[in-house]
Amino acid sequence: MGARAMGAARRTRGAVLAAVLAAGLVLPQCTTAPAPPPARGTVHPVTAAELGASWRPGCPVAPEQLRRVEVPYLGFDGRTHRGELVVHADRVAQVVSVFAELERLRYPIEKMRTVDHYPAADDELSMRDNNTSAFNCRDIPGTGHWSQHAYGRAVDVNPLINPYLDDTGVVQPGNAAPYLDRSRADPGLLHDGDPAVRTFVDRGWQWGGHWHDPIDYQHFELP
Repeated sequence: MGARAMGAARRTRGAVLAAVLAAGLVLPQCTTAPAPPPARGTVHPVTAAELGASWRPGCPVAPEQLRRVEVPYLGFDGRTHRGELVVHADRVAQVVSVFAELERLRYPIEKMRTVDHYPAADDELSMRDNNTSAFNCRDIPGTGHWSQHAYGRAVDVNPLINPYLDDTGVVQPGNAAPYLDRSRADPGLLHDGDPAVRTFVDRGWQWGGHWHDPIDYQHFELP
């Protein structure tokens, strides 16, 4: 290209740029896209091997009907963590929505991991550890009927500080007696009408704190 032609090309490009700027348009730039925000919930299938002692043949749901859901939560340390719950596949959307709202409300949860992390998937050990959990193939004590936990349609939230009490005086977990005093204001302790309780009940879940025998402050279920 000759010198005269090159000068004309520069003048043309300059005129185009001036017109673009005058119109208030933004030219595309080659920049690195920001990282997407963390997912509010991630969902995985589970196998019998992954469920460990929390599932066995004869349980009312098969592993194929369950999902492992990872959700963020606010810990007792004031930091955001990611926990895991196993729930029925038809409760995944509800659980993700509920725990996203609990985090938004800054409702604190001490820990959240599946019960197979405890020897024999022992519910008492999980509760004593104040572990929030969902699926566990077990019955309702003393009834011979399956708990909603056995279907993956119930969640126990901060169970040490939100204990179970029946009319015979049995307290679960066994180290939770101090938390029968519901006038306490410990972080994570649930009271009727609390935003955390309403997060569940406004979505159709039943709260065991509304029951009379037993009273189960930790328990939320959506049969």
